[in-house]
Amino acid sequence: MPIKHILINLTRELIRTFAVVDEWFDKEHSLHCYKPASGGWCVHEVLEHIMLTNHYLLVIIEKGCEKALRKHELLADKNYISEGYTLANPALLAIGKNKSFEWQRPEHHRPTGEKPLEEIRRAIRNQLARCLDTIDQLPGGEGVLHQTTMSVNNLGKLDVYQYIYFLSLHVQRHLQQLCAIEEEFKGSSVAFGIEGR
Repeated sequence: MPIKHILINLTRELIRTFAVVDEWFDKEHSLHCYKPASGGWCVHEVLEHIMLTNHYLLVIIEKGCEKALRKHELLADKNYISEGYTLANPALLAIGKNKSFEWQRPEHHRPTGEKPLEEIRRAIRNQLARCLDTIDQLPGGEGVLHQTTMSVNNLGKLDVYQYIYFLSLHVQRHLQQLCAIEEEFKGSSVAFGIEGR
């Protein structure tokens, strides 16, 4: 598939994924605060975790973009996309599936639950804009010119486009978590006879 089509698909996936995240900010307050029986994060904390993880991934993505563009300027041969280039491999796709592998997240990705939801929402909307801007800066395949190691799921070296795809898949992973929390919340509301009040 030509790089132009790959980047169109990546852009569409980012927009769709972030649109679904944005809808979660309009859910009822009692759902946002509901703590799952497993002791996991509430909706508010999951949204904050998405924002925090995006923040740190974007630091790497934007630095990678700068380095890729510098390499692009130095190369005489601008044909650096190999035939059969793809964003995905099975290990990368696993990022988008909740509970698909064990990984100990860094402490600085752990939410506090104290950030106001509107602040988190603004930050996540801005993060989408930054992802799209990075793709716009690398329209001809330049993103493959710089790779950074990703330790999660033993992914190894990812180029700038793959890092952006990782970010999108990570968000999708947590959207599944949010849906599971909502299902449990609805079940507990029915059990206590408070649904629809």
